[in-house]
This record gives sequence, structure tokens and C-alpha cells, in this order.
Amino acid sequence: MAAALQVLPRLARAPLHPFFWGGPVARLASSMALAEQARQLFESAVGAVLPGPMLHRTLSLDPGGRQLKVRDRNFQLKQNLYLVGFGKAVLGMAAAAEELLGQHLVQGVISIPKGIRAAMERAGKQEMLLKPHSRVQVFEGAEDNLPDRDALRAALAIRQLAEGLTADDLLLVLISGGGSALLPAPIPPVTLEEKQTLTKLLAARGATIQELNTIRKTLSQLKGGGLAQAAYPAQVVSLILSDVVGDPVEVIASGPTVASSHSVQDCLHILNRYGLRAALPRSVKTVLSRADSDPHGPHTCGHVLNVIIGSNVLALAEAQRQAEALGYQAVVLSAAMQGDVKSVARFYGLLAHVARTHLTPSMAGASVEEDAQLHELAAELQIPDLQLEEALETMARGRGPVCLLAGGEPTVQLQGSGKGGRNQELALRVGAEFGRWPLGPIDVLFLSGGTDGQDGPTEAAGAWVTPELASEAVAEGLDMATFLAHNDSHTFFCRLQGGLHLLHTGMTGTNVMDTHLLFLRPR
Repeated sequence: MAAALQVLPRLARAPLHPFFWGGPVARLASSMALAEQARQLFESAVGAVLPGPMLHRTLSLDPGGRQLKVRDRNFQLKQNLYLVGFGKAVLGMAAAAEELLGQHLVQGVISIPKGIRAAMERAGKQEMLLKPHSRVQVFEGAEDNLPDRDALRAALAIRQLAEGLTADDLLLVLISGGGSALLPAPIPPVTLEEKQTLTKLLAARGATIQELNTIRKTLSQLKGGGLAQAAYPAQVVSLILSDVVGDPVEVIASGPTVASSHSVQDCLHILNRYGLRAALPRSVKTVLSRADSDPHGPHTCGHVLNVIIGSNVLALAEAQRQAEALGYQAVVLSAAMQGDVKSVARFYGLLAHVARTHLTPSMAGASVEEDAQLHELAAELQIPDLQLEEALETMARGRGPVCLLAGGEPTVQLQGSGKGGRNQELALRVGAEFGRWPLGPIDVLFLSGGTDGQDGPTEAAGAWVTPELASEAVAEGLDMATFLAHNDSHTFFCRLQGGLHLLHTGMTGTNVMDTHLLFLRPR
């Protein structure tokens, strides 16, 4: 047995063989091989949305260097180009932009997560780093994706640069995931601490990213079109790497270059929903009352060009191509997987159970009730553009290995003080769901990973699980239910088999939400 286990690392990188299935050692080896393929697909998804390739697909200079082309729009260059940016991927985006723009760039200011430069240096990712003597000033802040004093200083520096521009200038704005926390400039008298406390309370009660951003915009100087207003009358080109379901430009990083369509009533409705309206500080009530009575009304952003340059859809499309190259029938279920992580986990667990009847001829038609439950659960989740029927038809038609892909951002309602992130919690819950349903003669593996390479306040990007997870946990004295009750998925996976199930990529330099991969392979 020990000798067989020693060859697993080599087997994990070998192609899967259709006759590789059998006893416990063979199943473990096949799981490792599937896990390696899952990692490869995850890496291909991330590779499709790295900053350098995206910027070079979007921006180009004419041969004479007098015009900047952004997709199908041209902008005159005459020592009038400025740059600001904020987000987890913005360091790499700024490096790629400065390399492309060269001497045309006059000045820049970016706000990036604390420690990201050092992390990129340690990883040897020179393409993600600004060159010595760069014209771009870098601020680091928002540790653990929470706004802080360092991020506030960055936001004020960005506002100062924008306010100094004229009608002859062009401002290039780089935006990626994490941008909201890196651009905090609350409207006085609201303090940063008050705004941060309110954001934490909303997040802990399960508020969606859309709801959080609605509150942030209303209380911010720069969000909800505030940055575009500060830069007026300069032209503004905003290049956006989406980390929000559906890629709504007004929501990503709270829409600093998009006029806000939300009202004070929208904010009050959200605060009422989570039982926080009565506990608001006086300063927040003051700002909300001012906004409600603003005689000027909402401002417009007619001088702005907003361009989505990367998204979860693009990442999933690349992973789908790679899965097909490996011999899988690959279907993208949705790039908008959202809702409570418990419900999403039930969906994946039930989907795997229903899949066995489609993939195994002898069991066809045996799951009418479960099929109905799956469709009912899908309806409850209200997942936009869910390709469930296509997935089931593909499995029924092909009866071969299948890879189902999805992306999005499920939400976790915190009940404990454990350590983890939504990807590790989702994986652990899916593993528990696998144990509830008989999966029959198919090999199953589920992987969930954050494309930024960091799942919550941990060094893991996510985790992968198989139906054997429950028995593996019992063998090591780990009670899955207890870890889930404490939102302690990272500790669970660290202890299980020495962390074997964790997905480690390091910080990737990009961020387009999460990627989910469900492998289903008949034995």
C-alpha cells in the first residue's frame, strides 16, 4: 500500500486512462489525476484574464504615437495622458499600461492591496511589477480587503490628480476586484471607521456585493461616478476587470466612473432588510438626508468610455476549451452562480447524483424525483442563464466523461469564528452533500477556487473534494459538521491528509470571482 501511494504524485500528472479504476488505491490515484486536471483547467481560466494579455488586446498606439486606440475609439495624445487605478489586479495592469504607453504617460497613482508587490516579487512575476523610475505612484492598503487609513490616503491622492485635469487631458482608469476597499473616501462627517463598521455588519449578515456597493456609493466622494465628476472636463477611459456577476459597470468597484442610479430609498431598504437602520451613526443619517435633498440631482458621465476587458465569462470559455482538449464534454452552466453557499452546495451535490443516471445506461430513468428536486432547487437559486438542460442532455447523449463549469460568487453567512473563505466552505459543503447521495459507478470531483489566488484571509485559493471526503475525515477524526458550524473550512482542509485537498496558486494578479469545476466520469 505504501509503495503504491508513493507513486501518486507521478500518476497525478499522467493522462487519465479509461481502465484506471478499481480498488481503494486505484480510486485514490484516479482522484489525484482528476485533481491535477482540475488544477490545470483552473490555471487556464486564470491565464485568460491576466493583466498583460488583456491590456494588449484592448489598447494600441498608432505607428506615429499620436493616437491611442481603445477598441474602436481613438484618442489624441499630446503629453496629456494620466493614469489612476485601484484593485487587486491593478499593479499588473498598470505595469502593462506603462510599458505600452511609454513616454506618453505623464503621471499616475494606483491603490493596491497591502503586500501585493512583495508577493509578486517573491513569485518572480516581473511582468506584474512597475519598472524602476516609473511615473506611477503606488499606495498599498486595504489589508484583508478592508478599507483603512492607507487606502484613504491613496483615494485622496487619486482625487487630487483627477481634480487637476483639464479639457485637453485624458485619464486612463484601471479598475479590478477589490477596488471598493482600495478607494475609500467617505463624505464628511462620516468617518472611515464608521463606514467600515457598517460594511462589516452588512457583510456578516449576508449582504450581496451589489447591496454593499449601493451603500458604499451613497457614502463616498469617488464612487457612484464621483471620480468621473472629479476628472471633468477631461476625457476618461475606464478599463474594467469585472469581479461582479453579470459585469454591471455601475457595480464593479462601486462604479467610480459610472453615474449612480441608486437613491437614498434604495439604501434605506437595504439597511432595513438587515436590521441596521436603527443603529446608524448620526453622521450617516446626515449624509443620507443631504443626498435625498440634493437640488442638483444625479450627475452624468457623458465624457467617460467604460470598457470591460476581462470577466468570469472569458475565463470559463478558456477552461471549457482546455477541458474539451482533454477529452471531456464540457458545458458552462453559468457565470452567475450566486446565492447562499449552502443552497449552492446542495445544487452541486444533487446535480452529481442526477448525473449518474444520465451517465450510466443501466440506471437511466431511475431518478425522476431527484430530477424534479434539482430543477426546483435551480429555480430557487434564480441563476441567470443556467444551462442545466444542456448539461443533462450532453450527459445523456454522450455517456462519457463530462466537465461542468460555472463561475460566480456565492455568499457565506458567518456563524462562527473559524478561518476560511467561500471557496473552501463551498467545497467542504459539496463534499458533505456527496455523502448524502449514492453516486454509483462514476468518479466525481468538485473544485472551487478564487481566481485571485486568495480565498478569504488564507493562503489557499480554494479546495477540491470527492465523494470519499466524509470517510477520509472520519479516518482522521475530523467532524465535518463541527468545522462547518464554525465556518472553519481552512482548518479542516489543513488537517485533512496534510492539506492535500487545498488549491495553492499564490496571488495571481487578477480577479474575476470564482471558478467551479465538476468532473463526472463513468468507471
